[in-house]
Amino acid sequence: MSTVSAEREGLLESVRSFARKHLAEGALDRAHDPSYSWDTAKLLARQGLLGLTISADDGGQGATLADAVAVISEIAAVCPKSADILQAGNFGAIRTFAEFGSAEQKRRWLPALIAGEALISLGMSEPEAGSAATELTTTATAETRDGREGFRINGTKIWGTHSADATLYLVYVRFGPGTGGIGSVLIERDTAGLSVGTPSEYMSGEQWAQLYFDDCWIPAENVLLGPGGFKKQMSGFNVERIGNAARALSLGRLAFDTARDHLLRRNQFGRPLCEFQGLQWKIAECAVALDSAELLLHRAIDSAAAGLPSAYETTVAKLACNEAGFKAANEAVQAMGALGYSTESLVEYCFRRTRGWMIAGGSLEIMKNRIAEEVFGRRFSQRA
Repeated sequence: MSTVSAEREGLLESVRSFARKHLAEGALDRAHDPSYSWDTAKLLARQGLLGLTISADDGGQGATLADAVAVISEIAAVCPKSADILQAGNFGAIRTFAEFGSAEQKRRWLPALIAGEALISLGMSEPEAGSAATELTTTATAETRDGREGFRINGTKIWGTHSADATLYLVYVRFGPGTGGIGSVLIERDTAGLSVGTPSEYMSGEQWAQLYFDDCWIPAENVLLGPGGFKKQMSGFNVERIGNAARALSLGRLAFDTARDHLLRRNQFGRPLCEFQGLQWKIAECAVALDSAELLLHRAIDSAAAGLPSAYETTVAKLACNEAGFKAANEAVQAMGALGYSTESLVEYCFRRTRGWMIAGGSLEIMKNRIAEEVFGRRFSQRA
């Protein structure tokens, strides 16, 4: 696929060795444990794998987005659940925070996040504002308390990855009307007026909790991006989509490789399963889908050489990787039969996880809408 430099290959060999030694054992148990593994987060941090794309001046590794994607792919191939921790420490809300946070905000929160001792979660979706993110109603109202300027937050957030375990939330809020009134704030878990609801469990095995803000007051220095910050926030969100795409592709490949090995070993009707054309065609189609998606992912990564990735190329890559990853996992379950359907195999877990990424981070339908807008050179409002 893409050309790998000697320096990156050295990094990846180190990551492979680390993953085999520390993450291979217990990978299946981690996959079925809904809680966030703080021990694994600290282990990854000690290996220098959190904050990869954050500048060295801010305490990160100063690596490229391509390096981070390569690392998350290697980890996912051994322990898919550990790749979720890498996502949280490199691609998710932490990347938006590192890109737009003030020097004081980063000094205050980044060290613990990069050390795996803290966790940041994104509060964007609401009960009535999912794909239509600009319809959010969580408000930030200016209010001075004890002589300090700040904002009173009221509203509800839902469907936030790691929301049940996070110590810090990056919350999209409305300072005023319209898209121009949207910005974001940083709210610590123990802030008065913030309640974390009872976690709900999803098909992936993940548990997410609703966030309730009831006159939750924060000081003005907790504002990440004020009014007019929505477009900047969404540009940072493109990095989250790169991580989403990379994990979907990696778990699809894990399922694909597992099924391939099974078809080579398993005999029926007196010969290996790989000799049956119906299964050969499934594997061939998955190989083409996975390789094509990987090329599109690398194109999106290359577009970010000078900063954040291109919205269009990220959208194309996410759509392709989501579809290819799920196709490979779905066909792997079918090819392996009861064994692939069993919770004793990571293939079943890969199936459930890749299905979820076709919704999370922007549904496939929203991705197609965005691609069509680029193709036609105009916006298509989804509103009545």
